[in-house]
Amino acid sequence: MKAARIAPPSDDKRWRVVDATMRRHGYHAHALIETLHATQESFGFLDEDALRYIAATLGVALSHAYGVATFYRRFTLKPRGARHTCVVCTGTACHLKGAPALLDALHRRIDNDPTNPPVSIMAARCLASCGLAPAVVFDGKVVGNLTPDLTIERIEKWLSDES
Repeated sequence: MKAARIAPPSDDKRWRVVDATMRRHGYHAHALIETLHATQESFGFLDEDALRYIAATLGVALSHAYGVATFYRRFTLKPRGARHTCVVCTGTACHLKGAPALLDALHRRIDNDPTNPPVSIMAARCLASCGLAPAVVFDGKVVGNLTPDLTIERIEKWLSDES
């Protein structure tokens, strides 16, 4: 049985990655784990809206989607403890235009912080913003054409606000 097409929970461009994953698998229920992975990589966690959207689009029970999301340790239903999230796109265009350097700079700055950092660094396979490569999502806002220095400058603003 094919599920009815519904709109994503928001107009966030990261839903395009999730939708592409489901489309690639023909919107079949067997795509649930792959779709949960795509969602987790894009948003950093699986909230109730995401689980409802995925379940409805793939035609599976919400309880089944929730059961899979809570069974596997890889999935989390809440954002990490950090106050800010920084998701670096590692898709082909972003990779070729410098995403590894952005990640390296972020990890050097955040991982060496002796306190519990207020920034959670994540990588996503693709943000569907190739024209902005390399792109990063800072607290839900996509910013493109970044350099390591510009990325750290953005993070430093967050860190100085925390002081």
